Amino acid sequence: MSENIVDPQAMAFERPLTRRAMLKLGVQGGAGLVGISAAASFLAACGTSPAPTGGANPLSSGNAIAMSTLIANAKKEGRLNTIALPPDWANYGALLAAFPKKYGVPINNESPDDSSGQEVQAITSYRNNKNLEPDAVDVGPSFAQVGKQKGLWAPYRNANWDTIPASLKDPEGYWTGDYYGVVAFGANRHIVQTMPADWSDLAKPEYKNMVAIDGDPRSAQDAFMAVWAAALANGGSLDDIGPGIDFFAHLKSIGNFIPVDCYPANISKGTTPIAIMWDYLLLGYKKQFAGNPQLTVAIPSSGVIGGYYCQAISKYSYHPYAARLWEEFIYSDEGQLMYLEGFAHPVRFNDLVKRGKIPASLTAQLPPASAYANAQFPTVAQTNKAAAVVQAQWGPKVVGG
Repeated sequence: MSENIVDPQAMAFERPLTRRAMLKLGVQGGAGLVGISAAASFLAACGTSPAPTGGANPLSSGNAIAMSTLIANAKKEGRLNTIALPPDWANYGALLAAFPKKYGVPINNESPDDSSGQEVQAITSYRNNKNLEPDAVDVGPSFAQVGKQKGLWAPYRNANWDTIPASLKDPEGYWTGDYYGVVAFGANRHIVQTMPADWSDLAKPEYKNMVAIDGDPRSAQDAFMAVWAAALANGGSLDDIGPGIDFFAHLKSIGNFIPVDCYPANISKGTTPIAIMWDYLLLGYKKQFAGNPQLTVAIPSSGVIGGYYCQAISKYSYHPYAARLWEEFIYSDEGQLMYLEGFAHPVRFNDLVKRGKIPASLTAQLPPASAYANAQFPTVAQTNKAAAVVQAQWGPKVVGG
Protein backbone atom coordinates (compact mmCIF):
# COMPACT_ATOMS: atom_id res chain seq x y z
CA MET A 1 0.00 0.00 0.00
CA SER A 2 1.34 3.44 -0.88
CA GLU A 3 1.67 6.05 1.85
CA ASN A 4 -0.30 9.27 1.58
CA ILE A 5 1.80 12.41 1.61
CA VAL A 6 0.42 14.99 4.03
CA ASP A 7 0.86 18.62 3.01
CA PRO A 8 2.01 20.47 6.17
CA GLN A 9 1.29 23.81 4.47
CA ALA A 10 -2.40 22.94 4.54
CA MET A 11 -2.02 21.30 7.95
CA ALA A 12 -0.77 24.56 9.43
CA PHE A 13 -4.28 25.97 9.32
CA GLU A 14 -5.76 22.99 11.17
CA ARG A 15 -3.33 22.93 14.10
CA PRO A 16 -0.33 24.99 15.20
CA LEU A 17 3.12 23.65 14.37
CA THR A 18 5.27 23.78 17.47
CA ARG A 19 9.05 24.25 17.38
CA ARG A 20 9.39 20.52 17.97
CA ALA A 21 6.89 19.76 15.21
CA MET A 22 8.74 22.09 12.86
CA LEU A 23 11.97 20.20 13.46
CA LYS A 24 10.10 16.95 12.77
CA LEU A 25 7.86 18.27 10.04
CA GLY A 26 9.09 21.44 8.38
CA VAL A 27 6.79 23.59 6.27
CA GLN A 28 6.22 21.87 3.00
CA GLY A 29 5.10 23.02 -0.38
CA GLY A 30 4.48 20.82 -3.38
CA ALA A 31 8.13 19.79 -3.57
CA GLY A 32 9.07 19.08 0.03
CA LEU A 33 10.66 20.54 3.11
CA VAL A 34 11.19 24.17 3.99
CA GLY A 35 12.52 26.42 1.25
CA ILE A 36 12.21 30.11 0.43
CA SER A 37 9.27 29.67 -1.92
CA ALA A 38 7.37 27.40 0.48
CA ALA A 39 8.06 29.68 3.44
CA ALA A 40 7.03 32.76 1.48
CA SER A 41 3.78 31.11 0.44
CA PHE A 42 3.08 30.07 4.02
CA LEU A 43 3.63 33.62 5.29
CA ALA A 44 1.51 35.13 2.53
CA ALA A 45 -1.34 32.77 3.37
CA CYS A 46 -1.07 33.84 7.01
CA GLY A 47 -1.54 37.47 5.99
CA THR A 48 2.01 38.74 6.38
CA SER A 49 2.49 39.92 2.81
CA PRO A 50 3.07 42.62 1.84
CA ALA A 51 5.35 43.67 4.67
CA PRO A 52 4.28 46.81 6.54
CA THR A 53 6.28 50.00 6.30
CA GLY A 54 7.70 52.20 9.00
CA GLY A 55 8.78 50.93 12.41
CA ALA A 56 9.67 51.82 15.96
CA ASN A 57 13.35 50.84 15.73
CA PRO A 58 15.59 53.91 16.03
CA LEU A 59 18.82 52.02 15.30
CA SER A 60 19.80 51.33 11.75
CA SER A 61 23.60 51.23 11.34
CA GLY A 62 23.83 47.49 11.93
CA ASN A 63 27.18 47.90 13.70
CA ALA A 64 28.01 46.57 17.17
CA ILE A 65 27.16 48.99 19.99
CA ALA A 66 29.21 49.43 23.16
CA MET A 67 27.95 47.25 26.01
CA SER A 68 27.68 50.21 28.39
CA THR A 69 25.35 51.96 25.94
CA LEU A 70 23.29 48.84 25.37
CA ILE A 71 22.89 48.05 29.06
CA ALA A 72 21.95 51.60 30.05
CA ASN A 73 19.34 51.95 27.31
CA ALA A 74 17.97 48.42 27.72
CA LYS A 75 17.33 49.15 31.39
CA LYS A 76 15.44 52.29 30.38
CA GLU A 77 13.35 50.27 27.93
CA GLY A 78 12.49 47.99 30.83
CA ARG A 79 12.08 44.58 29.20
CA LEU A 80 12.85 42.20 26.34
CA ASN A 81 10.15 40.34 24.41
CA THR A 82 11.21 36.95 23.05
CA ILE A 83 9.09 34.24 21.45
CA ALA A 84 9.21 30.48 20.82
CA LEU A 85 12.11 29.65 23.15
CA PRO A 86 11.21 26.41 24.99
CA PRO A 87 13.07 26.27 28.33
CA ASP A 88 14.09 22.64 27.69
CA TRP A 89 15.37 23.30 24.15
CA ALA A 90 19.07 24.08 23.56
CA ASN A 91 19.32 25.19 27.22
CA TYR A 92 17.09 28.23 26.67
CA GLY A 93 15.77 27.90 30.22
CA ALA A 94 19.22 28.76 31.54
CA LEU A 95 19.77 31.53 28.97
CA LEU A 96 16.42 33.14 29.75
CA ALA A 97 17.21 33.06 33.47
CA ALA A 98 20.78 34.36 33.15
CA PHE A 99 20.04 37.44 31.00
CA PRO A 100 17.78 39.28 33.52
CA LYS A 101 20.09 38.35 36.38
CA LYS A 102 23.14 39.68 34.53
CA TYR A 103 21.68 42.88 33.08
CA GLY A 104 18.61 43.68 35.19
CA VAL A 105 16.30 43.51 32.15
CA PRO A 106 13.31 41.15 32.55
CA ILE A 107 12.23 38.86 29.70
CA ASN A 108 8.72 38.02 28.53
CA ASN A 109 9.03 34.78 26.54
CA GLU A 110 5.74 34.47 24.66
CA SER A 111 4.41 31.20 23.17
CA PRO A 112 7.46 29.01 23.88
CA ASP A 113 6.47 26.25 21.45
CA ASP A 114 5.55 28.38 18.43
CA SER A 115 7.04 27.51 15.04
CA SER A 116 9.31 29.62 12.87
CA GLY A 117 6.36 30.59 10.68
CA GLN A 118 4.35 31.70 13.70
CA GLU A 119 7.31 33.72 14.96
CA VAL A 120 7.57 35.62 11.70
CA GLN A 121 3.81 36.14 11.58
CA ALA A 122 3.96 37.61 15.09
CA ILE A 123 6.27 40.38 13.86
CA THR A 124 3.42 41.95 11.91
CA SER A 125 0.46 40.64 13.94
CA TYR A 126 1.75 42.37 17.10
CA ARG A 127 3.36 45.34 15.44
CA ASN A 128 1.16 47.76 17.43
CA ASN A 129 1.30 45.82 20.70
CA LYS A 130 4.24 46.79 22.88
CA ASN A 131 3.66 43.88 25.24
CA LEU A 132 3.62 41.15 22.57
CA GLU A 133 5.68 42.38 19.61
CA PRO A 134 8.79 40.13 19.58
CA ASP A 135 12.03 42.06 19.83
CA ALA A 136 14.02 39.07 18.61
CA VAL A 137 13.22 35.72 17.01
CA ASP A 138 14.93 32.33 16.68
CA VAL A 139 13.93 30.84 13.32
CA GLY A 140 15.05 28.39 10.66
CA PRO A 141 17.27 29.76 7.87
CA SER A 142 14.53 29.74 5.23
CA PHE A 143 12.31 31.89 7.42
CA ALA A 144 15.26 34.12 8.30
CA GLN A 145 15.83 34.75 4.59
CA VAL A 146 12.15 35.36 3.89
CA GLY A 147 12.01 37.84 6.77
CA LYS A 148 14.92 39.72 5.26
CA GLN A 149 13.27 39.79 1.85
CA LYS A 150 10.06 41.16 3.38
CA GLY A 151 11.90 43.87 5.31
CA LEU A 152 11.00 42.53 8.75
CA TRP A 153 14.48 42.54 10.31
CA ALA A 154 16.84 45.23 11.56
CA PRO A 155 20.51 44.48 10.83
CA TYR A 156 22.97 43.97 13.67
CA ARG A 157 26.52 42.64 13.59
CA ASN A 158 27.40 41.69 17.16
CA ALA A 159 30.84 42.19 18.69
CA ASN A 160 31.84 38.59 17.90
CA TRP A 161 30.67 38.80 14.28
CA ASP A 162 34.07 38.02 12.77
CA THR A 163 34.30 34.66 14.61
CA ILE A 164 31.03 33.38 13.11
CA PRO A 165 31.45 31.30 9.91
CA ALA A 166 30.37 33.22 6.80
CA SER A 167 28.09 30.36 5.73
CA LEU A 168 26.07 30.74 8.93
CA LYS A 169 25.21 34.45 8.79
CA ASP A 170 23.71 37.04 6.48
CA PRO A 171 26.56 39.22 5.15
CA GLU A 172 24.56 42.37 5.90
CA GLY A 173 23.72 41.29 9.44
CA TYR A 174 19.98 40.77 9.01
CA TRP A 175 20.18 37.32 10.60
CA THR A 176 22.86 35.25 12.32
CA GLY A 177 23.04 31.54 13.04
CA ASP A 178 23.14 30.88 16.78
CA TYR A 179 23.41 27.11 17.24
CA TYR A 180 23.44 23.94 15.16
CA GLY A 181 23.20 20.18 15.32
CA VAL A 182 24.64 17.40 13.18
CA VAL A 183 23.19 14.01 12.34
CA ALA A 184 24.52 11.40 14.78
CA PHE A 185 24.17 7.74 15.76
CA GLY A 186 22.67 6.86 19.13
CA ALA A 187 22.86 3.23 20.28
CA ASN A 188 21.14 1.50 23.19
CA ARG A 189 24.13 -0.48 24.46
CA HIS A 190 21.95 -2.92 26.39
CA ILE A 191 21.09 -4.28 22.94
CA VAL A 192 23.80 -3.03 20.56
CA GLN A 193 27.01 -4.82 21.44
CA THR A 194 29.33 -2.98 19.02
CA MET A 195 28.87 0.73 18.36
CA PRO A 196 28.65 1.55 14.61
CA ALA A 197 31.36 4.03 13.64
CA ASP A 198 30.27 4.92 10.11
CA TRP A 199 27.38 4.56 7.70
CA SER A 200 28.80 1.42 6.06
CA ASP A 201 28.67 -0.35 9.42
CA LEU A 202 24.89 -0.11 9.48
CA ALA A 203 24.68 -2.79 6.76
CA LYS A 204 26.31 -5.44 9.00
CA PRO A 205 24.16 -8.51 9.80
CA GLU A 206 24.44 -7.83 13.54
CA TYR A 207 22.24 -4.74 13.11
CA LYS A 208 19.22 -6.56 11.64
CA ASN A 209 15.96 -4.82 12.67
CA MET A 210 17.87 -2.16 14.59
CA VAL A 211 18.41 0.93 12.41
CA ALA A 212 15.87 3.78 12.50
CA ILE A 213 15.58 7.41 11.45
CA ASP A 214 13.22 9.82 13.15
CA GLY A 215 10.18 9.61 10.88
CA ASP A 216 9.48 9.82 7.16
CA PRO A 217 12.06 12.01 5.37
CA ARG A 218 9.34 13.41 3.12
CA SER A 219 7.86 15.22 6.12
CA ALA A 220 10.34 14.99 9.03
CA GLN A 221 13.34 17.31 8.96
CA ASP A 222 15.79 15.24 10.98
CA ALA A 223 14.90 12.09 9.02
CA PHE A 224 15.42 14.04 5.79
CA MET A 225 18.84 15.19 6.98
CA ALA A 226 19.75 11.61 7.97
CA VAL A 227 19.13 10.49 4.38
CA TRP A 228 21.24 13.40 3.13
CA ALA A 229 24.07 12.54 5.51
CA ALA A 230 24.02 8.96 4.23
CA ALA A 231 24.28 10.34 0.69
CA LEU A 232 27.42 12.31 1.59
CA ALA A 233 28.99 9.09 2.89
CA ASN A 234 28.06 7.07 -0.19
CA GLY A 235 29.24 9.11 -3.16
CA GLY A 236 26.56 11.80 -3.04
CA SER A 237 26.88 15.49 -2.25
CA LEU A 238 24.90 18.52 -1.15
CA ASP A 239 23.70 18.57 -4.77
CA ASP A 240 22.94 14.84 -4.96
CA ILE A 241 20.86 13.16 -2.23
CA GLY A 242 20.10 10.12 -4.40
CA PRO A 243 22.76 7.80 -2.93
CA GLY A 244 21.25 8.34 0.52
CA ILE A 245 17.87 7.08 -0.67
CA ASP A 246 19.57 4.07 -2.30
CA PHE A 247 21.47 3.40 0.93
CA PHE A 248 18.28 3.15 3.00
CA ALA A 249 16.61 1.09 0.29
CA HIS A 250 19.50 -1.36 0.66
CA LEU A 251 19.24 -1.38 4.47
CA LYS A 252 15.55 -2.18 4.13
CA SER A 253 16.17 -4.95 1.61
CA ILE A 254 18.55 -6.71 4.01
CA GLY A 255 16.24 -6.20 6.99
CA ASN A 256 18.32 -3.69 8.96
CA PHE A 257 16.18 -0.56 8.48
CA ILE A 258 12.94 -0.29 10.46
CA PRO A 259 10.43 2.54 9.75
CA VAL A 260 9.79 3.49 13.39
CA ASP A 261 10.14 6.97 14.94
CA CYS A 262 13.04 7.47 17.36
CA TYR A 263 11.05 8.60 20.39
CA PRO A 264 13.02 8.40 23.67
CA ALA A 265 10.75 5.58 24.86
CA ASN A 266 11.41 3.60 21.66
CA ILE A 267 15.15 3.97 22.11
CA SER A 268 15.13 3.08 25.80
CA LYS A 269 12.94 -0.01 25.47
CA GLY A 270 14.84 -1.26 22.41
CA THR A 271 12.26 -0.74 19.67
CA THR A 272 14.80 1.45 17.83
CA PRO A 273 18.17 0.31 19.21
CA ILE A 274 20.14 2.44 16.73
CA ALA A 275 18.61 5.90 16.30
CA ILE A 276 19.88 8.35 13.68
CA MET A 277 18.95 11.94 14.52
CA TRP A 278 20.27 15.32 15.73
CA ASP A 279 23.21 15.00 18.10
CA TYR A 280 21.84 17.42 20.68
CA LEU A 281 18.61 15.45 20.99
CA LEU A 282 20.50 12.18 21.45
CA LEU A 283 22.88 13.73 23.98
CA GLY A 284 19.87 15.07 25.86
CA TYR A 285 18.33 11.58 25.90
CA LYS A 286 21.62 10.16 27.16
CA LYS A 287 21.51 12.54 30.10
CA GLN A 288 17.83 11.77 30.65
CA PHE A 289 18.41 7.99 30.66
CA ALA A 290 21.25 8.36 33.18
CA GLY A 291 22.68 4.97 32.23
CA ASN A 292 19.37 3.11 32.16
CA PRO A 293 19.85 2.17 29.43
CA GLN A 294 23.37 3.21 28.49
CA LEU A 295 23.16 5.33 25.34
CA THR A 296 26.30 5.89 23.28
CA VAL A 297 26.25 8.87 20.92
CA ALA A 298 28.72 9.17 18.05
CA ILE A 299 29.19 11.31 14.97
CA PRO A 300 29.78 9.09 11.91
CA SER A 301 33.31 9.31 10.54
CA SER A 302 31.96 10.32 7.12
CA GLY A 303 28.80 12.01 5.90
CA VAL A 304 28.52 14.76 8.55
CA ILE A 305 25.71 17.21 7.84
CA GLY A 306 24.35 20.02 9.98
CA GLY A 307 21.25 22.15 10.43
CA TYR A 308 20.95 25.43 12.32
CA TYR A 309 18.65 28.12 13.72
CA CYS A 310 19.06 31.89 13.30
CA GLN A 311 18.58 34.99 15.43
CA ALA A 312 17.03 38.12 13.95
CA ILE A 313 15.88 41.44 15.44
CA SER A 314 12.44 42.80 14.60
CA LYS A 315 12.44 46.02 12.60
CA TYR A 316 9.43 47.01 14.72
CA SER A 317 11.02 46.23 18.09
CA TYR A 318 9.78 48.37 20.99
CA HIS A 319 12.95 47.47 22.91
CA PRO A 320 15.69 47.78 20.27
CA TYR A 321 18.57 48.19 22.71
CA ALA A 322 17.41 45.19 24.75
CA ALA A 323 17.19 43.15 21.53
CA ARG A 324 20.79 43.99 20.66
CA LEU A 325 21.91 43.33 24.22
CA TRP A 326 20.28 39.89 23.95
CA GLU A 327 22.29 39.17 20.80
CA GLU A 328 25.50 40.32 22.46
CA PHE A 329 24.75 37.98 25.35
CA ILE A 330 23.97 34.85 23.33
CA TYR A 331 26.97 35.38 21.03
CA SER A 332 29.35 36.04 23.93
CA ASP A 333 31.55 33.18 25.17
CA GLU A 334 29.23 32.84 28.16
CA GLY A 335 26.07 32.57 26.07
CA GLN A 336 27.62 30.25 23.50
CA LEU A 337 28.81 27.89 26.23
CA MET A 338 25.30 27.83 27.68
CA TYR A 339 23.99 26.52 24.34
CA LEU A 340 26.69 23.86 24.49
CA GLU A 341 25.61 22.88 28.00
CA GLY A 342 22.27 22.03 26.37
CA PHE A 343 24.20 19.91 23.82
CA ALA A 344 23.43 22.27 20.92
CA HIS A 345 26.64 23.34 19.21
CA PRO A 346 27.01 27.12 19.33
CA VAL A 347 27.78 28.85 16.07
CA ARG A 348 31.15 29.99 17.45
CA PHE A 349 32.11 26.45 18.50
CA ASN A 350 35.31 26.26 16.44
CA ASP A 351 36.46 29.61 17.80
CA LEU A 352 35.81 28.46 21.38
CA VAL A 353 37.76 25.26 20.77
CA LYS A 354 40.65 27.16 19.17
CA ARG A 355 40.92 29.46 22.19
CA GLY A 356 40.54 26.66 24.75
CA LYS A 357 37.35 28.10 26.21
CA ILE A 358 35.36 24.87 26.56
CA PRO A 359 35.65 23.41 30.10
CA ALA A 360 37.01 19.88 30.30
CA SER A 361 33.93 18.79 32.27
CA LEU A 362 31.72 19.82 29.36
CA THR A 363 34.03 18.43 26.68
CA ALA A 364 33.82 15.03 28.38
CA GLN A 365 30.07 14.90 27.71
CA LEU A 366 30.42 15.59 23.98
CA PRO A 367 31.76 13.78 20.93
CA PRO A 368 35.30 14.99 20.06
CA ALA A 369 35.51 18.43 18.46
CA SER A 370 37.30 16.90 15.48
CA ALA A 371 34.12 15.02 14.58
CA TYR A 372 32.44 18.34 13.72
CA ALA A 373 35.30 19.86 11.75
CA ASN A 374 34.00 18.72 8.36
CA ALA A 375 30.29 19.29 8.92
CA GLN A 376 28.53 20.50 5.75
CA PHE A 377 25.59 22.92 5.77
CA PRO A 378 23.29 22.96 2.72
CA THR A 379 21.92 26.14 1.21
CA VAL A 380 18.19 26.78 0.88
CA ALA A 381 18.40 26.10 -2.87
CA GLN A 382 20.16 22.79 -2.27
CA THR A 383 17.55 21.85 0.33
CA ASN A 384 14.70 22.52 -2.09
CA LYS A 385 16.37 20.39 -4.76
CA ALA A 386 17.08 17.51 -2.38
CA ALA A 387 13.56 17.61 -0.93
CA ALA A 388 12.05 17.26 -4.40
CA VAL A 389 14.16 14.15 -5.05
CA VAL A 390 13.17 12.59 -1.72
CA GLN A 391 9.49 13.30 -2.40
CA ALA A 392 9.73 11.56 -5.75
CA GLN A 393 11.92 8.60 -4.85
CA TRP A 394 11.48 7.64 -1.18
CA GLY A 395 8.06 6.05 -1.73
CA PRO A 396 8.86 3.78 -4.68
CA LYS A 397 12.40 2.93 -3.58
CA VAL A 398 12.05 2.54 0.20
CA VAL A 399 8.40 2.43 1.27
CA GLY A 400 7.28 0.33 -1.69
CA GLY A 401 4.22 0.64 -3.88
